[in-house]
Amino acid sequence: MGKKISKDQYPDSFFTRSMMRWHLEENNRIMPWKGIREPYRIWLSEIILQQTRVEQGRAYYERFVENFPTIKELAEAEDTMVFKCWEGLGYYSRCRNLLYTARYIQNNLNGKFPNRYEEILALKGVGPYTAAAIASFAFQLPHAVVDGNVVRVLSRYFAYSEPTDTSLSKKWFSEKAAALLDEQHPDLYNQAIMDFGATICKPKNPRCEQCSLHMECQAFRQKRVSSFPYKSIKAPKKDRFFLYLIVRYKDSFFIKKREEGDVWANLHEFMLVDDLQSPEQVTQWLESEKLQKRFNQRIGIAEISAVYKQELSHQRIQTQFVNVVLSKPWNPAGYQQLNRQSLHQLAFPRSLVRFLKEYAHWFEGK
Repeated sequence: MGKKISKDQYPDSFFTRSMMRWHLEENNRIMPWKGIREPYRIWLSEIILQQTRVEQGRAYYERFVENFPTIKELAEAEDTMVFKCWEGLGYYSRCRNLLYTARYIQNNLNGKFPNRYEEILALKGVGPYTAAAIASFAFQLPHAVVDGNVVRVLSRYFAYSEPTDTSLSKKWFSEKAAALLDEQHPDLYNQAIMDFGATICKPKNPRCEQCSLHMECQAFRQKRVSSFPYKSIKAPKKDRFFLYLIVRYKDSFFIKKREEGDVWANLHEFMLVDDLQSPEQVTQWLESEKLQKRFNQRIGIAEISAVYKQELSHQRIQTQFVNVVLSKPWNPAGYQQLNRQSLHQLAFPRSLVRFLKEYAHWFEGK
């Protein structure tokens, strides 16, 4: 767990003192990045855990540490290899920022991670929470973290009744977290409140009977624990449908990399038909002349896949796949022709990864 402190060193504030006591005497949550001081690995774990459950992020963290044990090795790695390690984790802008920042530190800062909060915050892909986590865990600087766990604990303890995602509320939580921080032991306190939110003050079924704060918790005293926290009403998600043509000539498949400016940037995909609105339109489209005109040759349609669904933060995407076999060579601009073995070295969006596993027979034989 890191350094130890005696009971007479606990802070004066009831909230902070109780949090530190719980952490040092009861908290048994184990994670591979917990208690380390290496800023590279702390940064790596925090980027991976952004918008990712700890249970899922753990395997990715261990994979990255195994493949890129130092920031130098990450900075010098091929993009394709790094994206392959990230495959399935989603929010791929995090991976792009990870690579950019690793190369910036290696090339512009002589491979040395910055040790001041303002300099850490200036790194691409690093926000106030991540900067505070790195500053406190790696360098023991007095900066309070404010993540979802912290917001939930504070909103319940103080019965904060405003939507938590407004600029005014974000300022309130930032100031309140800073006021409660144990500045002598910021790393232990930050770990304490995050673990407390993850294991005791949970989003659903909080363990109030085991909470050392419950007698002072305003939400508990008002019998309104489930009412906190809450966010503003979200805008409805956009629905999209992608039809992919798995175009094959002999033992080659046509692949391209998605460009910036849309979901899944820099990941690979097959030939995309993006002007259909739903799976119900696929059969009619396949029977039209549009498909034949696209290839200007005799083609065969071997099979049509099931429909895959993927929820993103602002979009719901359905994907479906059509197995298209060509009768003669074809060279469309922007596409690579790759064999089956080469496909496994590329990073694909999650829906395509599932498809590749479940329809592996499409890629076998000739």
